Amino acid sequence: MFDQGFITNAINRSAENSSDRRNFLRAAGVAGFGVGAAVLATGGPAMAVDSTGPAEAPSDAAILNFALNLEYLEAEFYLRATTGQGLPDSMTTGTGTRGGVTGGRMVHFKTSIIKKYADEIAADEKAHVAFLRSALGSAKVSRPKINLDASFTAAAQAAGLVKPGQKFDVYANEANFLFGAFIFEDVGVTAYKGAAPLITNKTFLEAAAGLLAVEAYHAGVIRSTLYALGIALPSVYTTAQAISNLRDAVDGPTDLDQGIGNASKANLVPTDANGLVYSRSAAQVLNITYLNAAPVKSGGFFPAGVNGVINTSGANG
Repeated sequence: MFDQGFITNAINRSAENSSDRRNFLRAAGVAGFGVGAAVLATGGPAMAVDSTGPAEAPSDAAILNFALNLEYLEAEFYLRATTGQGLPDSMTTGTGTRGGVTGGRMVHFKTSIIKKYADEIAADEKAHVAFLRSALGSAKVSRPKINLDASFTAAAQAAGLVKPGQKFDVYANEANFLFGAFIFEDVGVTAYKGAAPLITNKTFLEAAAGLLAVEAYHAGVIRSTLYALGIALPSVYTTAQAISNLRDAVDGPTDLDQGIGNASKANLVPTDANGLVYSRSAAQVLNITYLNAAPVKSGGFFPAGVNGVINTSGANG
């Protein structure tokens, strides 16, 4: 249990202005020594800048708002697949330009257990959106414009899964849905891992670690389910590897990404030589979600870019 002084000092260090500090202290229940979800908040989405010197590292709030953009994407993808509807309007407001969602519909799941997996993950992702929005308070960014249609086709074409001019419908069946989920989940894990050293407040870092753990569970479920499908249909392994190769092709020269293995050897937990999850920078994550190896501010799943100050992909071309 954190004491009152710790919480007060932590919020004072991380909040961007006095108004946000008051909101965070009230939401965190500091008067009663309670720690609510909103203690994660760190203030406005601006970069922490010294008026007399160069820009510093992004604030904790900027990092968490970047994560919120990714959670919007995942929540919309899973909710539409399982319920036919996305996030309610009340969960999409905030700073920056609020965008709509193109594409997405219910998947006709033939396998009961896969449907149950999808339902659980959808609920988790919706909860992540609610948690981060509550934590960030008035500093939260709105949902950016999201494309769940042409973006998947572009990714599939780039990975060589469909020919130019052909469409890849991620919602057509449960196998396509799983491949779509495979694109997102591994990226989410490496994104939270990469952000960890940048978060200055230990209370906030613990919450981010909790989010990373859930995304890792999700990735494990998706990878394991795909591997099991591959036993009867070996092409699943080559398709997963093609998706992995695409991620590697746009996020830089280092060969980090890993498929799920093959019929003779599973690779359900992608790790480095030390058995650790590898990291991606925010720029690398945006290379993948923008489907572009160049330094750009929009494209792919976010056709108008993400909201917040962390919004540019890396120069990996």
